[in-house]
Amino acid sequence: MRIGVLALQGNFREHAAMLRRLGADVVEVRKREQLEGLDGLVVPGGESTTFMRLMRLYGLDEAVRSFGGPVFGTCAGMIVLDRGHLGVMDLDVDRNAYGRQVASFEADLHLAGDEEPLRGVFIRAPRVRDRGADVEVVAELDGEPVLLRQGRFLVASFHPELTEDTRVHELFLEQVGEATSVRA
Repeated sequence: MRIGVLALQGNFREHAAMLRRLGADVVEVRKREQLEGLDGLVVPGGESTTFMRLMRLYGLDEAVRSFGGPVFGTCAGMIVLDRGHLGVMDLDVDRNAYGRQVASFEADLHLAGDEEPLRGVFIRAPRVRDRGADVEVVAELDGEPVLLRQGRFLVASFHPELTEDTRVHELFLEQVGEATSVRA
């Protein structure tokens, strides 16, 4: 599988390392033409305003919006994909809703269908304010959705790339595999 990681700023190196560890061929994406031939795309955590500014500057906003493969957004990536930004997911997200940098924390999350807790690293994390009926909650923190899926999109309020647990990236790669087999 060829997976692109948007490499404009933020945690793209950590995502790339995790995906390589799972056997994916990773491409760091900085230009719209680098999206061609990719099976999936990761929009990493970072600073959402900076992401949007750089994406517009390089024409990546429209390119990501029209990208046909599965997309995984974490933290700022979740914000970038919501209704108020690229508008590809039926979500409204509040930035920094769990607090500023000094309020960053880690917590065990309940992952749907899995007994073992998933460790979530929350750094200036966004919170889901509203979601459409077809947005599935995959993991929660204190009853609030923090990992969600809608069709080919997967988003997380937290940073799974900052732990050794590969389950969230595996879930994304499963989506990519399913989409690839449907296209074949």
